[in-house]
Amino acid sequence: MKNKRSNTKKIALVGLAASLALLLSYVEFLLPPLYAAVPGIKMGLPNVVIIYVLYCIDVKYAALVSATRLILSSILFGNTMTLAYSVAGAVLSLLIMAILKRTDKLSAVGVSVAGGVAHNLGQILVAILLLDTPQIAFYMLVLTVTGTVSGIFVGMSGTLLIKRIPSDKIFRLR
Repeated sequence: MKNKRSNTKKIALVGLAASLALLLSYVEFLLPPLYAAVPGIKMGLPNVVIIYVLYCIDVKYAALVSATRLILSSILFGNTMTLAYSVAGAVLSLLIMAILKRTDKLSAVGVSVAGGVAHNLGQILVAILLLDTPQIAFYMLVLTVTGTVSGIFVGMSGTLLIKRIPSDKIFRLR
């Protein structure tokens, strides 16, 4: 019985996390574009939630939250092309973050930075495939800097959230 209750709480938490990530996607969508100087950059606000779920619950649930948020935000604020770029970035990012988290050699900030850079790499790879323009790979130099800065912000925010709302407190709620 306890295991069923724990799974129910995890599923409810994933629903809340996906809703929060979607809300943060909307906030990011409403913000003035940061990419006036550097096209294609975003702060990655929804990834704060992904980092939290990755560290406090499980990689499977982080993937579920990420997929839910990507699909809904593409429907609400984007199009098929944004979905293609977002999925490639999110899958590569989550894969790298899950591997690095498992090693326990990096903090959540380090894992987040790697995820931010991996996200940009995934998007560049899709752009190269779709646009048949391998020269766009040079833009990865710029995106590495912006992915690092965003990753630091997301990782620090995620770390703060992990410390303020530890998973053991969530799962003890009645």
